[in-house]
Amino acid sequence: MTAMVEVDRLVRRYGDLTAVDGLTFEVQRGEMFGLIGPDGAGKTTTLRTVLGLMRPDTGRVRTCGLDPWAETRRLADRVGYLSQRFSLYGDLSVDENVAFFAAVHRVPRWRVRRDELLEVLRLAPFRTRLAERLSGGMKQKLALACTLIHTPELLVLDEPTTGVDPVSRRELWKILAHLQREGLTLLVTTPYLDEAERCQRVALVDRGRLLSLDMPQALRRQAGGIVVEILAAPRAAAVDVLRAQPGVGDIQTFGERLHVSLPDTARAAGAAAAERLAEALRAAGVAVQMARATDPTLEDIFIVRLGPAGTGRDAGGTS
Repeated sequence: MTAMVEVDRLVRRYGDLTAVDGLTFEVQRGEMFGLIGPDGAGKTTTLRTVLGLMRPDTGRVRTCGLDPWAETRRLADRVGYLSQRFSLYGDLSVDENVAFFAAVHRVPRWRVRRDELLEVLRLAPFRTRLAERLSGGMKQKLALACTLIHTPELLVLDEPTTGVDPVSRRELWKILAHLQREGLTLLVTTPYLDEAERCQRVALVDRGRLLSLDMPQALRRQAGGIVVEILAAPRAAAVDVLRAQPGVGDIQTFGERLHVSLPDTARAAGAAAAERLAEALRAAGVAVQMARATDPTLEDIFIVRLGPAGTGRDAGGTS
């Protein structure tokens, strides 16, 4: 396949802060590629460089075969960009917003294209409604319609489901999967690791550096070991007991549950390992409601890869 995005040893700085530090990856034509990382990982800066909105300090970037900084005008006709924030015109209707962006991109016969998009995105019944009166999920779908009106080859999405309710999140991802099956290439960032599982390949990044790059299932295989999911009370006492058990590599809290990483435990021994930990908790007077072995999720893998350097980061980093 032909690479639609090529990022080679990209470095981008803001004064003394290095937001992207030698990042390298490719997005192949027709794939959905996820750029995954915490706040401050350099995701948005990378996207802006790929789109030609920022110039690399060093390194090479090619988007749709073009130099995005030097050939921004040519690139604009081939790329669609959906940002984190709703940035359409609240005092225009759904139809009028799409018509405006069709005019900006000089789209011929745009009314046919608009009608097709509104049907696919299930916005046709609301075409006369003002954008400011749409729900969060519907606003994102309208923004997507405006982004797709000129039929781009590459769709770049920066955390498209942030602030969107779970039902709308699921519906939006179904739409993105449909677009990908139709041949569109997607480069997406998301803070939700369950969403990243939908991508063909993912790049895990932190502080502007690449941690891992592969298919989600391959990353899970490479991680090895198992995770034991435990529901126990009191939780603080459970954590203290678990940290003292042999073979425990990491403990993370997911809601009411604890995810205990056992990196050197074979999957076949998962049930026995879960029972061993449960017995240790009961012996210490901790009530165990559940203890079961499971394969590591992308979230488990990412947290382990971040390690101690991933904790205690500033909330106001450059994303």
